[in-house]
Amino acid sequence: MAGRDPFVLDDPVGESLRGRHAPLARSVGKAVTYLADVSTFAAVSTDPDPAKWDDLTALLGRGAFADMFSCPVLPPSDWEPVFVLEGRQMVRPGDGASGRPDGAADDGVVELGADSLPEMLDLVERTRPGPFWSRTPELGTYLGIREKGVLVAMAGERLRPPGWTEISAVCTAPEARGQGHAARLVDALAARIEARGEGAFLHVAEANAGARALYEKLGFVTRRQVTFRGFRTP
Repeated sequence: MAGRDPFVLDDPVGESLRGRHAPLARSVGKAVTYLADVSTFAAVSTDPDPAKWDDLTALLGRGAFADMFSCPVLPPSDWEPVFVLEGRQMVRPGDGASGRPDGAADDGVVELGADSLPEMLDLVERTRPGPFWSRTPELGTYLGIREKGVLVAMAGERLRPPGWTEISAVCTAPEARGQGHAARLVDALAARIEARGEGAFLHVAEANAGARALYEKLGFVTRRQVTFRGFRTP
């Protein structure tokens, strides 16, 4: 991971919104979030100024959902917790290590454009890989696999802190599981990211042992444990 600062991954949402995803952001003071239908993730500055939480309330509105992802700072006690989920952040060392068999490469993997959005949304609805909205594909490149013309698996790029790109929305239709589609897609995305001179990273729920094993096979290693949190603004 030489040449890339791993510490920007401690606040991947904030680093993305203040950097490469700034065109997709809206902000008030020291609070920032994505445009509607892109993502619900929000972030505040990591300095000790408590006014940043007032900024986030002004940005989102009172009684609104604040999806803080893995934000390294916690809101005041009058913010109502909505969910807590334990997980981990994984990175792939930049040596191009691949878990796919020789010759598998990107065979059958296609890039998904705007015309693919209806079938992407349908696949998300059937598989529930995590937050995904109508403008989420604007965050980066999305790849998919089709069987008989039907989209059965996909994965894409999400958070983009400096020097890094996150892989997310990894999902496979129930009828197409067990064929290695997820591995091919994640590996193809990681290879593209590494070809740009960036590092590939991702997040996974701690309880999802199967996904963790897959990512480890593809060369990802755990960088840190994380806690995903959501709150209701006062």
